[in-house]
Order: sequence, then C-alpha cells, then structure tokens
Amino acid sequence: MIMRMPTWLRQELPQEGARRLIVRIRELGITTVCQKAHCPNLSHCFQQGQLTFMLLGDTCSRSCRFCAVDRTCLANLPVDKDEPRRVCEMVRQLGLDYVVITSVTRDDLADGGAGIFAETLKRLHLLNPDARVEVLIPDFGGNLDCLKVVLDAQPTVVAHNLETVRGLYPEVRPQADYSRSLKILEWSRRIYPNCLTKSSIMVGLGETQRQIRQALLDLRDVGCDMVTIGQYLSPSPAHLPVKEFVLPDRFEVYKRIAYDLGFKAVASGPRVRSSYYAQRLYEECLCRM
Repeated sequence: MIMRMPTWLRQELPQEGARRLIVRIRELGITTVCQKAHCPNLSHCFQQGQLTFMLLGDTCSRSCRFCAVDRTCLANLPVDKDEPRRVCEMVRQLGLDYVVITSVTRDDLADGGAGIFAETLKRLHLLNPDARVEVLIPDFGGNLDCLKVVLDAQPTVVAHNLETVRGLYPEVRPQADYSRSLKILEWSRRIYPNCLTKSSIMVGLGETQRQIRQALLDLRDVGCDMVTIGQYLSPSPAHLPVKEFVLPDRFEVYKRIAYDLGFKAVASGPRVRSSYYAQRLYEECLCRM
C-alpha cells in the first residue's frame, strides 16, 4: 500500500536563489548529498547558501535499502583528486565558515576514501583557519588506521550515522554493522578527544519507541554528543517502503528522551536530516558543554 505524504512533509519548489546555487554547483562539478539523497529541505537550504558536500563521486559501493544514492561495482573507478580543490572553491565563493562534508562509501579503496577527506580538510584549514568543518564519515570497514587519517586532519565534528535501530540492520543496512558504527564514534572520541561526535536516526521503518530509546542509549554509551532524528522517506518503489509517517508530537517525545539521556544538542522532527541546521546544532552543543 502506498501511503499518502502528509502535508508537513511536502517539498517546496526551488526559488531563484536555490536555482542559482544549483547552477554554480553544476559549473564547478560539485556533488551534494542534498541532491543525490533527495533531501526534502533542499530548496530551503540552497536558498540560504547551505549545502552538504559529497566526496568521492556520486556512486556508492553499498546497497543500503533506504538510500537514493546510485550504487554499483566501483572496482578500478579512479579517485578524482581535484575534488578537494573544487570543494574549497565553492566554500570560498559562498563565504562559508561552517562546512559539512560527507562521502559515498568506497569499500573498493584501500583507505576507504580517508585520504580525500583529509586532503579536503587540510585545504579548508588553509583557506580559512577559523572555519569549522563537520565530517560525516562512512565506517571505513572498521579500519582504525583509515579513521585516524581523517581525525589527524582535525575536523571540528565527527559524525557517523547509526541510521536505524539494531533489529532492522539486516533489512535496512545489510552491508553495515550496528556495533561497528558505534565503535567508529567511540574510537573517534578516544583518538581525538577534542572533537565532538554526532549521529542520526531515521524513523518510520517499523521500529518501536523502545528500540529508538535503546539506540539513543547506545549512542550515549559511546559518548555521542549530538543526534538528529528524522522521518524516513522512500526514494522510489525499489527502496524500502515507509511503514509509518511519524506524527510531529512523537518527534518531540524522542527529543525529550534524547535530552534526558544526556545529549547536548538534539534536532528531532519530520524534515530533520543528519546535516539539518548543522551549525546551529553545533553551537547549541557548545553552549551545553
């Protein structure tokens, strides 16, 4: 059964400012997760000059059943080493002082793409030493050396998304591992104590409130500082269907649970995504430190 989209989730049409940014993104050959993941906030964020850069191209080596990003066999697909320069050029043009960077997962690469993250961070630090950079990283197959390459480049925030509750991992993220994702956040804090850590959970995939609470507790147990909770939206009939459109009131319940468990900053709502108002969440976290 196809569920009708609630009114609070209907997307806005791009306004002129958003259309101009889309043109600039295309001209520079930039990839954004905002576009590739069909983010419902794209028009609103682009209108304000806010975006999340996606490194390592636009094709992923994994087949998570919730994700709109293209997936295929990536063996021998070269890494675009000019990508960090282009990202920095877009940051310069937009005058950003808070930058969010993610990537596709590249299990075919020996370093999982960690080197491109590090190079981009180093260039951004040179461009603007005062800029804060949030990295939303893959799990690097649990490779601690790859994680350390990224952390040595000194991001401000290290984010890694849990995405869903433990019991749904085989269905939702068959090539990922719940415990490994928690370890990425735990290791990040141990290796680089000065960084803040962040994660994100989708709802509407069939999870229970009890399972959400346990996932939040698991994140707090590894020292996660910030969390975002948002509604899953199925990108196509080939992806997992939405089991439930969660009412806004329940997102408020999840927010209270998260704060009660000790998170320093929480964004919870139907349209919330992992990078939703990232700078605002970071600043709230600092205020609660």
